[in-house]
Amino acid sequence: MSPEIATIVGLVIMFIVATALPINMGAVGFALAFIVGGIWVGTTGKEILAGFPADLFLTLVGITYLFAIAQKNGTIDLLVHWAVKGVRGHIVAIPWVMFIVTAVLTAFGALGPAAVAIIGPVALRFAKQYEINPLMMGLLVIHGAQAGGFSPISVYGGITNQVVQKAGLDVTEMAVFLTSLGFNLLMAFICFFAFGGIALLRRGRAVADEPLIAGVQASSRQFAIEGHGAVVSAGGGTLSNNPQALEEVRINRDHLITLVGLLGLGIAALVYDLNVGLVAITVAVAIALVSPSAQKGAVDGISWSTVLLISGVVTYVAVLQKAGAVDFVGHGVSAIGIPLLGALLVCYVGGIVSAFASSAAVLGATIPLAVPFLMQGQLGAAGVICALAISSTVVDVSPFSTNGALVVASAAKEEREALFRRFLVYSGLVVAFGPLLAWLMFVVPGWM
Repeated sequence: MSPEIATIVGLVIMFIVATALPINMGAVGFALAFIVGGIWVGTTGKEILAGFPADLFLTLVGITYLFAIAQKNGTIDLLVHWAVKGVRGHIVAIPWVMFIVTAVLTAFGALGPAAVAIIGPVALRFAKQYEINPLMMGLLVIHGAQAGGFSPISVYGGITNQVVQKAGLDVTEMAVFLTSLGFNLLMAFICFFAFGGIALLRRGRAVADEPLIAGVQASSRQFAIEGHGAVVSAGGGTLSNNPQALEEVRINRDHLITLVGLLGLGIAALVYDLNVGLVAITVAVAIALVSPSAQKGAVDGISWSTVLLISGVVTYVAVLQKAGAVDFVGHGVSAIGIPLLGALLVCYVGGIVSAFASSAAVLGATIPLAVPFLMQGQLGAAGVICALAISSTVVDVSPFSTNGALVVASAAKEEREALFRRFLVYSGLVVAFGPLLAWLMFVVPGWM
């Protein structure tokens, strides 16, 4: 069996085993990376570990640790209630605020994972607090990041435009940006109405004396007794949704320190392009040093099972790439003599690979694969490039990609496993139909 085929078979086995048995898929991924990589690919243990996603590992650990501290000292609850007050009680507006904020961040140059790492945990806390479907909330954050991801000054936009210019294709920067924006906005509307948006519209405004989640009434009574500050329970404080009580809340020292830390994280990641994981864990340690009692037990809030799962799968995918399986499939697709079908298959190659690997890397690899049949002049270059760009990034909702993993890891502990499976189902549908929809919308009209 060739290395290419062996690694593809191993990928299928990994999914079957982890689906049929209660075994962490990441653990299976590490084992298969060792077995398949050692026997068929000829990689040593050191070479296998070179594919370990250290950056993603530290990002997941740092972000979940920092926000576990922020949850325990009541800062996240404080932000949640202030934001709800800002939208005047219209809970239905919250998911769209998250979509817009994330889109603006990426449109102005922030990396998608950096924006999701900052907005995702807050958005998931909103979802938990106000009984918004966490799947819908998380998907709007990710699609927001992709909506702004191809602006001319963004990372994805820069990569795409550079490859396009090098190939000598006539595709404008704004064409790619606007098509991605429109496509992800469409996906956001679909997610909103498919996963609870209608119920949110019917809910109307939050009512002061109507608890939005179980336990809020108890928190409100405790607040009335204690009088000031955030009420912090064993699982992280929950403030009352009573507007009058909220007016009396005073920011304490822990809140202020945490807010400054979160602001520092945003500036460091978005303005200075520093590593999100390193900055997050540095901020978390700084808060812990200043207020040790406020972070007690926060390490337990790190999503270790998700970290293992993502790290193992990505490590195996690195072995698959080293075996040449991606190039094997890609070159086979580009050799097809039917340009229209070739464009569709390249879109699928980009989508499937990007669901597990770096979208930036996939963009740089798949666009050159399309150049040979674009030169035949039968297809519009702009439509094909736009379809490839969308196909390679819309699948970032996968829980095995950085964005999807961050959102799943940010969910409440009791929701994490169920949310992971729902993300897996949704991302499977996106991988199956996303490239096809992009092809139908942007490639087929140019051929006709």
